[in-house]
Amino acid sequence: MLHIHNGDCSAEIGKRSTLPGEHFAWREALSEGPTPANLIGEEWRHRRARHLAESYGEALNETERELRAQEEKLAAYTEHDEVVLWFEHDLFCQINLLYLLDWFAQHDLGQTKISLIFVGEFPGLSNFRGLGELNPEQMASLFPGRGEVSAAQLNLATRAWTAYCSNDPTAVEQLLETDTFAMPFLKRALDLHLERYPFVSNGLNRIQNRGLQLISGGLRRFADLFPRFGDAEPYYGLGDAQFWISLRQMSNASQPLLNTNNGDLLNGKLTPEKVQHTTFEITEIGAEVLNAQADFVELNGVDTWLGGVHLSGKTNFWRWDDQKHRLVFI
Repeated sequence: MLHIHNGDCSAEIGKRSTLPGEHFAWREALSEGPTPANLIGEEWRHRRARHLAESYGEALNETERELRAQEEKLAAYTEHDEVVLWFEHDLFCQINLLYLLDWFAQHDLGQTKISLIFVGEFPGLSNFRGLGELNPEQMASLFPGRGEVSAAQLNLATRAWTAYCSNDPTAVEQLLETDTFAMPFLKRALDLHLERYPFVSNGLNRIQNRGLQLISGGLRRFADLFPRFGDAEPYYGLGDAQFWISLRQMSNASQPLLNTNNGDLLNGKLTPEKVQHTTFEITEIGAEVLNAQADFVELNGVDTWLGGVHLSGKTNFWRWDDQKHRLVFI
């Protein structure tokens, strides 16, 4: 039996539990960076490795080697009579889950059973964030409730992954107009994905706006900012490194919205020292953007990937209309 966990923390808990089988940590972050539909095989791996290495300050060769090893582990599924997927309700988890379910949908499963445990709550934990909060006994208690992945779930995952990787973001909007009941956490996750597009009102996305609001409200240290962001936006499922990247985008701009102290934001790697000592201060332009008196994209342009969509330049791309709650092309 092979258990695939969304991240090392959950996998380590699984290893310490009474659960039978091998525990494997899925270490991708497919909710971030390019996932263009036209890339496969080595091209796909190299593009993902380049993004991860640049974003997190890691060596490209080592990152690509880890992705290749991960692919090989996944391809060995036929060595197991059952593969159990352990995933949560947030955007980060849901996008990784879509990839895996679509991958299995494209392969002959033979005698291998694919099971799924995906949870949004746990008894006794009022503010449940994820499987990494559980102890080994609590995690093992979820195992009997696993369900075999259905044809409806595989079909929905393939459609959703295809929409996410499309270069037309309205494909996600169209998917959300269909029945997504087979994956009950998917709609909320993809709604939040769409709110990662620059807002019409000020050119920042929902994550950046929230970060700027918290800093403007008096939180300065990254060590204080990140947990408060998690409280405010738990359904994104961001780790501290992903939140750090969002703040870097506002700090490293030609007309920055944030000034920083005691932290090198040009180096993408988030270290414990940066977590504890880096502080942020909103600039005058940052205050104007926060109050929708200026537009971040008009000031600085944009160069980012959201799934299969590449946003670049200052005009002629998709934004999120935060009043009408839909995408618009401007």
